[in-house]
Amino acid sequence: MKDQDYRFSVAPMMDWTDRHCRVFHRHLSRRALLYTEMLTTGAVIHGDRQRLLGFDRCEHPVALQLGGSDPRELAEAARIGEAFGYDEINLNVGCPSDRVKDGRFGACLMAEPELVARCVEAMKRTVAIPVTVKCRIGIDEQDPEVALDALAHAVVASGCDALIVHARKAWLNGLSPKENRNVPPLDYDRVYRLKHAMPGVTVIINGGIAGIEDAKAHLEHVDGVMLGRAAYQEPWRLLSVDREIFGEAAPHATMQDAIEAMMPYIEQQLVRGTRLHAITRHFVGAFHAVPGARAFRRHLAEQGVKPGAGLEVLRDAIAHVAARAPAEAA
Repeated sequence: MKDQDYRFSVAPMMDWTDRHCRVFHRHLSRRALLYTEMLTTGAVIHGDRQRLLGFDRCEHPVALQLGGSDPRELAEAARIGEAFGYDEINLNVGCPSDRVKDGRFGACLMAEPELVARCVEAMKRTVAIPVTVKCRIGIDEQDPEVALDALAHAVVASGCDALIVHARKAWLNGLSPKENRNVPPLDYDRVYRLKHAMPGVTVIINGGIAGIEDAKAHLEHVDGVMLGRAAYQEPWRLLSVDREIFGEAAPHATMQDAIEAMMPYIEQQLVRGTRLHAITRHFVGAFHAVPGARAFRRHLAEQGVKPGAGLEVLRDAIAHVAARAPAEAA
């Protein structure tokens, strides 16, 4: 198995990084590691697996993020994910939503490092692909110097292949999930100290990273960078990832080229009954500082949601964009 390259990845984001979003991102970067939305173990084991887990082969490398806290259930869900062809299984120990907390998974597990370690161990015994953990630096009144080290040492001892750290605390009491994404202060230095203390462990940093230049600066201190909202809301940034991070050419020179290259995929999806808006909603931030970008967004918003909307709507929207700008300004 080829070693996973963790230098750059796009964060798992609920309601955002679905299969259509990931296909779009893959047309912007060949090398970025992509992640699914979080799926609970119950959904994976008992739900419609093809609907929940199915993905296009072009998405590789792509990781499945799981939510859960029962080692046996996580092992079974990981086995299913591996059988579907995912390149990595990631355990969510960072999501602060009430629904996640009530289900005893997500960020609340920062308080139970030994349980997380047992979960990782169970998955590692079951699958041959990497098993990783995404966490916060701590929760509520925890001391991040103690909490993050405790979790890191526990999961690494259990075989965890990489640790992805969102460099903020999560406040499970007092802040909403939305507030937890930006109110707790960022502490990148805490993640740097973890890497310095555990040089043999693959550490990826996440949280508040604005773009590729910021990512390159973080790579001076850690093994990888995970971009979240900036990658989704401003996908044009991904056009420079392969060149700036990996020293390779981008798959497409312009955003227009990337979207047009998706046309066959979109056509296939429409034939299967997928509504155009389910795909084009991921294109809203595709153009930046390009004449016609606002008209592009408006046309998709007004026409793409209509029943029966087809490729002609997308083509008409692209026609509003005046210039085939290079990747830097697409």
